[in-house]
Amino acid sequence: MDEVSLKALAKINLGLDVLGKREDGYHEVRMIMQSIHLYDRVEIKKTKSPNIHVETNLFYLPVDENNLVYKAAKLMKNEFRIKEGVRITLQKFIPVAAGLAGGSSDAAAVMVGMNRIFNLGIKQSRLMELGLQIGADVPFCIMRGTALAEGIGEKLTALPSMPKCPVLIAKPAVSVSTKHVYEQLRLTENTVHPDIDAVIENIRQKKLRGVAENMGNILETVTVKEYPVIKEIKKVMKENGALNAIMSGSGPTVFGLFANEKEIRRGYEALKESGLAKNVYTSDIHNNRR
Repeated sequence: MDEVSLKALAKINLGLDVLGKREDGYHEVRMIMQSIHLYDRVEIKKTKSPNIHVETNLFYLPVDENNLVYKAAKLMKNEFRIKEGVRITLQKFIPVAAGLAGGSSDAAAVMVGMNRIFNLGIKQSRLMELGLQIGADVPFCIMRGTALAEGIGEKLTALPSMPKCPVLIAKPAVSVSTKHVYEQLRLTENTVHPDIDAVIENIRQKKLRGVAENMGNILETVTVKEYPVIKEIKKVMKENGALNAIMSGSGPTVFGLFANEKEIRRGYEALKESGLAKNVYTSDIHNNRR
């Protein structure tokens, strides 16, 4: 096998809680990660030249070490002493800087793809360990499905499959710095934390409405204040069929869970008409692990 083409799936957070700040400056989190069927396409080809060559459909994305796919390829080459090079073609469809882990998923796809085309035989658990060197979301993007993430996001526990349902994704015309959001987060005795355990229990019982009702994201306390459009998008979704709608990651993307295709169509049309979001997608839950 000299080349491979992979889907790099986006992720949403069905629940995101921050327990506190650690001595090393990182935040202790507890969140539920979920793959969805919105994806970038990553094609990887072996080359005789030892170089890493990246090309993408978005002119403003870097194609050097500032791109996570380049970092992932370099990490794999160095770690496993791969002499050949790779040509990586990245077709971006997941919005950039959106809280959907698009960059992390692209990097994960490169690691999985290089493992295949170079016949490295590396176990998934080892790839996930390596992926953490690139970013906290990369191990989950290698694993995929439904998982509880703890620590800084690197301690993953696979959960039963989330009930299948349509998912509406909306990104307003703003970009958010994850670093900035965490720096501005203030946790006090009065902070209301999302009930992560309740979401997990409803996933186990396959109760979609129960999952939706208990979803929450503590980072909304920062991002919604700075970008009120997030609150407006959530409102439109909930008024037009969403069982619930919350922000994913540090934002600004909002997602809503819907009971069926008829309901999500209503939500999609209302959101497009509102003009609140730059990007609007319909997707669904993706439960397959690698």
